[in-house]
Amino acid sequence: MKQVDAFGRTDCGPVRDNNEDALLLDPEAGIFVVADGMGGHAAGEVASDMAVRAVHDILMGAGDPDETRLVRDIESIDPADVMRERLRYAMNQASHQIRRAADANPSRRGMGTTVVVLVIDAGRAHLAHVGDSRAYLYRAGRIERLTRDHTVVQNEIDQGRLTPEQARRLPHRNILYQSVGFNGPVEPDTSTRTVQAGDVFVLCSDGLTDVLDDEAIGAVIGAHRPDALADALTETALDAGAEDNVTVAVVVVH
Repeated sequence: MKQVDAFGRTDCGPVRDNNEDALLLDPEAGIFVVADGMGGHAAGEVASDMAVRAVHDILMGAGDPDETRLVRDIESIDPADVMRERLRYAMNQASHQIRRAADANPSRRGMGTTVVVLVIDAGRAHLAHVGDSRAYLYRAGRIERLTRDHTVVQNEIDQGRLTPEQARRLPHRNILYQSVGFNGPVEPDTSTRTVQAGDVFVLCSDGLTDVLDDEAIGAVIGAHRPDALADALTETALDAGAEDNVTVAVVVVH
């Protein structure tokens, strides 16, 4: 695995009384997770925390799915296929755990969370996400969004009925059609790409992207050292009027 450094920050923001985001950075294992919870009576905090812990535990080997163990024994199977299957399994196990916890406690009914996961392993970056927390890659001075929001508004953009600029002004822009926990079984989007030295990956909750578009995020990345980026992006979002919790993970490949 290429050497990586990771930096993160999660901020409650100026409006909310509690922080429903969760952040996990494990550079040694190459696992990085951001989750943005939802639900009343602090249930969002519970859901996001459960999700990042469950995903990390499964990826570290606790509760490996049978189908993953089977395909590992076939030499022709691409290890990237195995990793994407493990990510899908981890997301669904987290979803089941959250759903069970919600069913057992009436005050937590309906809780759920977005999840975006990055795994750096053997020169590859593996991504999985459910919801509208995002992943970006900054390479050679250019920013690329690596995830597609699982929102009703994003579907309207994809169909050409809304522009991204119009969508940013809509009050219902964050309505999800898929989330971990609330929806039970989930179908995460997954991808794999080769990493290069100097790559900067950014995972974030929608507290950042509600107020900063992709170009603005790229400009901040280009203007700061990697070790200052999580703070710089968070502070820029807060200065731009962010009302939600803001969480940023920055992963740098050497």
